[in-house]
Amino acid sequence: MAALREELRRVPRNYVGWAELGMASVQEGRTTADPAAYARAESALRRSLKVQPRDNHQAETGMGALAAARHDFTTALAWGRRAAATNPSNAAAQGVLADAYTQLGRYEESYRAVQRMTDLRPGVSSLARASYTWELRGDIPQARTLMKRALDYAATPADRAFARLHLATLAQEAGDARTALREAEDGLRAAPGDAPLLEARARAHAVLGHDRQAVADYAAAIAVVPLQQYLLGLGELQESLGKTREARAQYDVLRAHEQVRRTAGEPADVDAILFEADHGDRGRAVTMGRSAVEDRPFIAVQDACAWALHRAGRNAQALAYADRALGLGTRSALFHYHRAMIRLALDERAAAREDLVRALAIDPRFHPLHAPRARAALDRIDAAR
Repeated sequence: MAALREELRRVPRNYVGWAELGMASVQEGRTTADPAAYARAESALRRSLKVQPRDNHQAETGMGALAAARHDFTTALAWGRRAAATNPSNAAAQGVLADAYTQLGRYEESYRAVQRMTDLRPGVSSLARASYTWELRGDIPQARTLMKRALDYAATPADRAFARLHLATLAQEAGDARTALREAEDGLRAAPGDAPLLEARARAHAVLGHDRQAVADYAAAIAVVPLQQYLLGLGELQESLGKTREARAQYDVLRAHEQVRRTAGEPADVDAILFEADHGDRGRAVTMGRSAVEDRPFIAVQDACAWALHRAGRNAQALAYADRALGLGTRSALFHYHRAMIRLALDERAAAREDLVRALAIDPRFHPLHAPRARAALDRIDAAR
């Protein structure tokens, strides 16, 4: 970005350059989880819009991407629509629309936006989104086919790492930890030290019983950027290994993150809700879940809200959210486990058994703490039959 900043010092009315700087800062914020990067992005993008208030689809798209990165998907949708109206041939604007529609639970509209994006510019970004539309609907083979096509388009190490990460995730969600491990390792050869790939490799190692390697990879990812999902993953793995003091240290950091979030008034993410439900204040988890699902009714948020309600003993309400989380046919062992435990609490044993069998069939080691509980619950149901 240094060369671009120097160019903008020489030509301060280069509105396209300001938009490009803003988008680069959005990507920096996504990578580092540094709010200051998003502040820099907004400053650059608004500078672009000040120089060129009209017909500036580059900055409008950037503002949409920034809002999405901040999990303000209603605002992202508004900017995406504006950018698409300014330039109907702008594939990136369709990507902003697709992401916003997905997170707002408007799936059919998101599928159409992805198709338009792919028609306009087939490549890593569009094919990855196309893959995700099939992943959401539970068609992992089709999702994998499209993600492999995205890998074929990948021309840079960053794009290859991105594609390998998603191939690792798809393999993990299909219960194929060995393939997930191989994809993550291939990605790390393209991008050594990449935090998301380190986490993907950690999860694969954990499922394969390589506990020491899993802990090391989680720790390495956290050293790069201490995201909540990495801290929670490491803490729960350590708890499953009986390392309660080490787990508690991760949970303490998570609580500090949550305090910062509340102070800043930022929306709660899925990992924060699940952490609060399992390791914190269940009443607060319900409040967080309900607020999050109202603003962002995406399936993962529906599932987190369901789990928070279950942990607070409000199972009749929880079941409605759990049903919505699985309404697209998403192949998720964790979602099925959550609904199983809700159904079991409601004494719907046959339905609970179906979900438990499904969860363990997808991945018998889907979670270091919950997978053993799923097997124990299934054994109890079968013993009572």
